[in-house]
Parts: sequence; C-alpha cells; structure tokens
Amino acid sequence: MMKSKQVIGIVVGALIIFIWQFLSWTALNVHGNETQYTANQDKVLEFLGQNLEEGNYFLPTYAPGTSQEEIAKMSEAAMGKPWAQIKYRKAFSMNIGMNLFRCMAVDLFVMFLLVWILMKFANPSFMDIFLSTLFVGIIGYGTLPYTDSIWFDGNTISYLIDCFVQWGLVGAWLGWWLRR
Repeated sequence: MMKSKQVIGIVVGALIIFIWQFLSWTALNVHGNETQYTANQDKVLEFLGQNLEEGNYFLPTYAPGTSQEEIAKMSEAAMGKPWAQIKYRKAFSMNIGMNLFRCMAVDLFVMFLLVWILMKFANPSFMDIFLSTLFVGIIGYGTLPYTDSIWFDGNTISYLIDCFVQWGLVGAWLGWWLRR
C-alpha cells in the first residue's frame, strides 16, 4: 500500500512538472522556435486545405508500394531541396479544460511510476534520488525529442531546458521529501 509520504511526493512532483510545462510553453516562451509566425499563414492554410486530408505528413516522400529502386531515386533527387513536416487538421479546436486535465493525469501517472522505482532503492541518498530522477528526464529527452531531431534536423534546446529544469526540480523535491 502506498504511504501518504509517497502520495504527497507524487502530487507535488506532478505539480512541479505541470507548472514548468505551462510556464515553458506560455509565459517563458521556451518553445517559441516551434510556433514561428509566417505572414503567409492564411495562404498556406488555404492551400493545405485544398490539397490535404487530416494527418501528419513528411514531404517529399514516396507512395505506398513504391519499389526500393524508386525510393532510392527519389531520395537522391530530394537531396539539397526543400522538405517539410506537416501536422494538418481541418478545424482548430482547443478544449483547454480537457487538455489541462489530460496533461495533469499524465504527470501524476509518470510521477507514480518514478516514485515506485525510487522506493525500490534501499536507503537512497538525496543524490541517488536527485540523479536518478534527472537521468529519467535525460533518457526521455534522448530517446524522444533528440532522436527525432537527428532524423528531422530539429532544434531541441527547448526540450533540453525542460529536461534539466523540470526533472532537476522534481529530483530535488523528491530527494528532500522522500528521505524525511
């Protein structure tokens, strides 16, 4: 059975992550490089609406069933030319309440998993908890946004900042709280 100390650790840890995520994407604009403005947005959206169904696209790419030979030719022909990733939706919709709820639910679940792992350590020190928590964040960063940036030439500095700030704060919190 989970102790109240663990529950408090989970809830406060989730709040730290949730608040940092909110600040990172809003007031601090750490992720501003992912939501850049173009004065041509209306024209681009009109064109996309006339030519795409909802979905995620990588351009240029090949049609299903294309032979390996043709894929190789297309890849060679695309070298040095423009490319794009597109997440296209037909209608802008934001249910802020549900989005916030889902984010908090995920943060609580992730913190539950982390605290469960940390509680398996025999007499962990502050540094054991702090570094283990930070390493969990680094693992997530390395296997998700950074790996994606290797393949799709992205800038992940904002995610690296998120990694160190939110997981460092959570690690410091849990390192202090769970050892009390």
